[in-house]
Amino acid sequence: MSIALYRKYRPATFGEVRGQEHVTEPLRQALRNGRINHAYLFSGPRGCGKTSSARILARSLNCAQGPTPDPCGECDSCVALAPDGGGSIDVIEIDAASHGGVDDARELRERAFFAPVSSRYKVYIIDEAHMVTREGFNALLKLVEEPPPHLKFVFATTEPDKVIGTIRSRTHHYPFRLIPPSTLRELMEEVLSEEGVAFDPAALPLVVRAGAGSARDSLSILDQLLAGSDASGITRDGAVALLGYTDSSLLSEMVDALGARDGAAVFGLIDRVMEGGHDPRRFTADLLERARDLVVLAAVPDALDKGLINVSPDAVDRMREQAQRLGAAELTRAAEILNQGLTEMRGATSPRLLLELLCARVLLPAADASGDGGALLARLDQLERRVASGAVAPAGSAPPVGPPPAAPPAAPPSAPAPTPSAPAPSAPPPPEPEAAPERPVAPAADDWPDTPPAPPAASAPAPPPAPAPAARPAAGGALDLGTLQASWGRILETVKGMRRFTWMVLSGSDVRPAAVEGNVVQLAFARPNDAKGFSNSGSDQVVAGAIGQILGVEVRVSAVAGTGAPPAPQRPAAPASAPPPSPAPGTEPSGWDAPAAAPPQSTHQQDSRPQSPQQPGPAAPEEPRQQRPPAGAGGARGPITDLPEPPPDPYENAAAAPPPERGPEPDPSEPPHDPAADEAPRPSGFALIEKELGGKVIDEIDHTAR
Repeated sequence: MSIALYRKYRPATFGEVRGQEHVTEPLRQALRNGRINHAYLFSGPRGCGKTSSARILARSLNCAQGPTPDPCGECDSCVALAPDGGGSIDVIEIDAASHGGVDDARELRERAFFAPVSSRYKVYIIDEAHMVTREGFNALLKLVEEPPPHLKFVFATTEPDKVIGTIRSRTHHYPFRLIPPSTLRELMEEVLSEEGVAFDPAALPLVVRAGAGSARDSLSILDQLLAGSDASGITRDGAVALLGYTDSSLLSEMVDALGARDGAAVFGLIDRVMEGGHDPRRFTADLLERARDLVVLAAVPDALDKGLINVSPDAVDRMREQAQRLGAAELTRAAEILNQGLTEMRGATSPRLLLELLCARVLLPAADASGDGGALLARLDQLERRVASGAVAPAGSAPPVGPPPAAPPAAPPSAPAPTPSAPAPSAPPPPEPEAAPERPVAPAADDWPDTPPAPPAASAPAPPPAPAPAARPAAGGALDLGTLQASWGRILETVKGMRRFTWMVLSGSDVRPAAVEGNVVQLAFARPNDAKGFSNSGSDQVVAGAIGQILGVEVRVSAVAGTGAPPAPQRPAAPASAPPPSPAPGTEPSGWDAPAAAPPQSTHQQDSRPQSPQQPGPAAPEEPRQQRPPAGAGGARGPITDLPEPPPDPYENAAAAPPPERGPEPDPSEPPHDPAADEAPRPSGFALIEKELGGKVIDEIDHTAR
C-alpha cells in the first residue's frame, strides 16, 4: 500500500521546508542561541508547512544533541518524530476543531504540569487554534502566561485574528506565506524524479495553478494524476481533462475572435464550451487568466523566462502576437469586464447568458457603461496601432470634402418690413407662423373708417412678410428687444415642444418681453401673483432654454409685474371726440395704459344681429378675454355686442386659413391680449365656435353690464 505523496515527502528538518525561509531561518538562529520561547504562534494558509514546522521544532528541542537547528535523526526522539515515525508520548497534537471547549482546556491544564516521560520538553501542538472558544482560551491563559520550565506550546492557525489578544501577546508570532509557483514546480519535479515517473513539462503549470500556493494541495493533485496515468506518464491533456481547465487552444481561439470583433466566432465558441460540458464560470476564470498573461506579456516580452506567467512554451509565440495585436488598453478593458462578470456569475441561474453578455460587452466598446473612459482609451489605442501598422489609409488619401452649404441669410432686425395698408381676407397663410402676413380684421361699423390708417413711421419694425428665420444676435453681442420680439413666435413654438404648460401660460395671457437688460429678459405680467407663480413653476428656465435654442444666446428670464407688453408695438390713441379708428390688419390697441374708447351706437350693434345664415353676426374679438375692459380703464370698453359688424362672409377666410392649435382659454379676468404680438392668423370667436363645435351663436349674455 502506497503512502500519499504529501505524507511521504513531508519535511523532516527546517532545511527541507520550501518557500518559508523567512520563518525557518529565525527559528534555527534562536535554537543556536538558546533563546527559546515558551509559546509560538504559526499562522498562514493551509498546506504551507505550519504543522510540519511545529513538529520539526519539537524534534529539534528534544534531540539528544539539542536543542539544535539540525536534528540528528538517529536518537530515539528524532526517530519517533520523523515523518514516518510513530510519534512521541511527550509531543501531544490536539485538534482544536474538536477539542476546543473549556473542559478540554481544563484537562490539558491538569496534564501539562506533569514532567515529560523520556524527552527534554513536553510540547503541545494545538492545530486549528482559532477554533478554541473564548472560555477555553481563558482557561489556558494562566498556563500559557506562566508555564513550568518543561512545557512548550505551539499554536497553528489559519486565522490568527480569532486567537484572543491575551494569548497572542504571550507568543512569538511567525506568519507563513503561500509557496511561489517556481518553488512548487521544482518540488514536483524532484518528487516525480524520485518516483521515476515520466511527465510532460507543460502539465506542471496546471498542477501549480490548481495547488494555489499550497504544497500539500499540489502534491495531492500530483498524486491523483500519477495514479491515473498510464505508461506514458503524466500528460498535459490528462491534466486538463482531470482538473477541468479550458484547453489552451480554445482560449487562443476566443482571444483571436474577440480581437477580430468576430461575433459569430465568439458565440460559436461559447456553444462549443457549453456542449463540451465545461463550467461557464471556470471558462470565464480561465479567459481572465489568459487576459492577465497577455497583459503581462505585452509589458514584459520575456515574462516566461522570468517566471511571471505559467503557460506552455509552445503557446508563447502565439500569445505574444495576440498581445501585440490587441494592445494593453483593450486587454485591460476586457480583463475588467471579465472580472466583473465573474463576480456576477456567483449564484447565477443562467451562467451561459451572463457569459454571452460579457463577450458582447467585450466586442462592443461603446457598451461599456463603467463611465471611466476605458472604452474610449481602448478604441483610441486600437486606432493608433492600426494606423501605425498601415491598416488605415492616411488622412491625405481621403477625398476632398467640399465646403459646407451656406446658411440662408437671416433677416436683419433693423430693416423694417413693408406693412400692407389694407386687409387681404383671401390671401392664404404662409407656411411659417412667425412670418405670417397681417390677419384681416372686419370693419367695425358704417360710421368707422373703411381703411385703417398705416402705422406711424416711428413704430417698431413689423415682421417681414416673407418666411425667413429671425436674425440671431452677432457672436459675442448682446440681445436686443427688437430681435427678441421678432422671434417671439418661434420661441413660443419651441416652448410648446419643451413644456406645454409653459406654452399655455404664455399663449393664454398677455405676456410679452418688456425689456432686455444685459443677459436678463424681463417678461411683464399683469398681476404680481402671476409673475411669482411663473417663476416658482420653473417656466422661466424653460423660456430661457427656448431663447437659447432660437437665438443662440444664454439668458436669464425674470418675471415681473408690469404693463404686460413693450411700448414699441403700441399705436397712438385716437382723440376722445372722434370715433376710434379701425386697427391695422393683425393689430389692436396694445398696452394697459392705452385709452379705451367704446365703439359708438352700441344699441345699434345689438339690433344688428343676423337673422339668417347668409348674414352672420358681428365679428367677435380674437379671444373672449377682450370682452372686458382692462383694470383701471373705468369700464370704458363695452361687452362683445358693442363690437363692429363683420364683413359679409368672414367664414370663407377662416376656411382658407385654419387656425393653429390653441390651448385652453384663460380666465376672463385676465387683462386684454396685445394683438400686435400675434404672428399667426386666428379666427374670430363666433367662427371658432361654429367651426370646432358645429353650432350657431344665437345670443350672448353680457356679464359685465351691471
